[in-house]
Amino acid sequence: MTHVPSKAAIIISALPFIRAFSGKTVVVKYGGNAMVDAELTAGIMQDLILMRLVGMLPVFVHGGGPQIDQAMKTAGLQPRFVQGLRVTDRDTVRIVERVLVGEINQEIVATINRLGGSAVGLSGKDGGLIRARKAAPARTADGQSVDLGLVGEVAGVDPRPIRTLLEAGYLPVIAPTAADAEGVTYNINADVVAGEVAAALVAEKLVLLTDTDGILDRQGGLLSTLSRADVDRLVADGTISRGMLPKVQACLTALRGGVGKTHIINGTRTHALIEELLTPEGVGTEIVG
Repeated sequence: MTHVPSKAAIIISALPFIRAFSGKTVVVKYGGNAMVDAELTAGIMQDLILMRLVGMLPVFVHGGGPQIDQAMKTAGLQPRFVQGLRVTDRDTVRIVERVLVGEINQEIVATINRLGGSAVGLSGKDGGLIRARKAAPARTADGQSVDLGLVGEVAGVDPRPIRTLLEAGYLPVIAPTAADAEGVTYNINADVVAGEVAAALVAEKLVLLTDTDGILDRQGGLLSTLSRADVDRLVADGTISRGMLPKVQACLTALRGGVGKTHIINGTRTHALIEELLTPEGVGTEIVG
């Protein structure tokens, strides 16, 4: 007969992890591809609320790629990507800001509050949270240089608005748009924002939720633990490519900023976030210093 642990046993086994993370900041990024299922999204919101209830300090950064793609197509625009980054003209950046800040961010905040949490939505413009600058041109696979338009890099993060909200008991929800010194709005990759925010907060963990089990080898097997040197090698040989590139770069940025550990996990698995945080084996790919 197979033994099934009781709920009490599961809770008791999680206590050491709850104690270890109590009072610690955990930055969680939820990718647009993992957000298409409303039930799964609600599960992630419940995980965030639970984290807050047991004393952790979650900070949530969200993307919205598929939703932006759909809005662009509705407007007669064709999405284009180079090295995992969206080429963004003025019409596109208006759509990006409307979808990310005006729709997705508000929906996430409303869902968390409806489920019993206390969330506050932010963009990079709020409180001077993120200072942007124009991203450098990207290179295509055949070596051509491409101007990405209004795609931004993070010039700096002021963690004070986030810390103020955390100290007041709120769960910050961040949309990845920001402005430069002249007030020009930029679309910034959400993975990049998450890595920079984690570094600015010197978070305990950065967890990137996506729609794959983590970083996979060429045979499709999960690579459970990688060093920085491993990542460099896998990028060089093409194993890590396209949309996974900003994710691993976010992890490396966070590690350089003093973040303890970084993880890329499958956000389409029910309660994968809690499984990563509160079980000894964890899930997905861990990138360590």
